[in-house]
Amino acid sequence: MEVNLQPEMESRLQELAAKTGRAPKDLVEEAMAGYLKELTEVREMLDGRYNDLESGHVKPVDGEEAFAALRSKSSNDARRGSRS
Repeated sequence: MEVNLQPEMESRLQELAAKTGRAPKDLVEEAMAGYLKELTEVREMLDGRYNDLESGHVKPVDGEEAFAALRSKSSNDARRGSRS
């Protein structure tokens, strides 16, 4: 497989390779392995949460209500902090 990088990114990769004494190919493979692992974990988490919603194990929260509650709590905390 061939990977095409923007000139700035390729320059940064070459610089890091020179500093670490590692081959650019190895750095790209390591970075991709980490990225794909993280992406897989996020996908599994989202799938699990979607399944929980679909099965009824958890109930959806209205976003506007949640933000309003957070704003209210934040305001109350700020007022309490200013009284000290």
